[in-house]
Amino acid sequence: MPDAKTVLFLALGLVAVVFLVAWVRSARRGPDDPRPGPLALAIGFVTNFFDTLGIGSFAPTTSIFKRKGLLPDERSPGTLNVGHAIPTIVQAFIFIAIVEVEMTTLISMIAASVAGAWLGAGLVAKWPRRRVQAGMGIALLAAASFFAMTNLKVFPSGGEALGLRSPRLWAGLAGNFTLGALMTLGIGLYAPCMILVALLGMNPRAAFPIMMGSCAFLMPIGGLRFIAKGSYSLPAAVGLTIGGFPAVLFAAFVIKSLPLEALRWLVFAVVLYTALAMLRSAAAPKPSAGP
Repeated sequence: MPDAKTVLFLALGLVAVVFLVAWVRSARRGPDDPRPGPLALAIGFVTNFFDTLGIGSFAPTTSIFKRKGLLPDERSPGTLNVGHAIPTIVQAFIFIAIVEVEMTTLISMIAASVAGAWLGAGLVAKWPRRRVQAGMGIALLAAASFFAMTNLKVFPSGGEALGLRSPRLWAGLAGNFTLGALMTLGIGLYAPCMILVALLGMNPRAAFPIMMGSCAFLMPIGGLRFIAKGSYSLPAAVGLTIGGFPAVLFAAFVIKSLPLEALRWLVFAVVLYTALAMLRSAAAPKPSAGP
């Protein structure tokens, strides 16, 4: 019989195939031109490069989308979950293969995040623009706080455990369920998951397969709900996917490390600015409908 890791890889491959088939079929039926512009490809490369190093891709991508006005705010959560799904699956294959973590903990944490994302995506996909703007503004403020507190070493550095047992396992499942639901609003899972793992006394390296494996399953599954409702930008999502795939390989096998603390402060400033812009947009008075 195949071991647990092999079964996990097979399940991950199956999810990727189902997601891609459903996405391609939907794109062919839709009216939008799927061809991405060079800016979308560049955004996909840069954000997924940093994502592979543990910075996360959601907050930086949202910031660039908002700054450049590339798509309506209400389409941003769906575009993030759909467009970053395949690059994140590639990350998961790499880090689950090379980083040791206890398989029961890994699989159960992944399952909890998927359940949270499935429930969350069904709600967020139906939200109007102002609610999405307010929700993403609050989520980005939370993301900026995580970046700052990580750099200031407010959180514990973690322990040496490679797995969890009750009651810490139940706490981890509850935490990852919540983080999976928040992913659908555009708050990345990476930074808070690394903090969760450290708080539970696990080795910080174990966070990489947990957070990447979680996102690799929950993003395609949540993304299918956004695709079904058409609440995303097809060309932007295609750009994130095509630009992101080589970036993951480049970061994982060539670069491997960068001065992450300085990068987090840069991302903190950009994300904080975007959070305030989102909240200002949500609070702005509605335009007059005219006579």
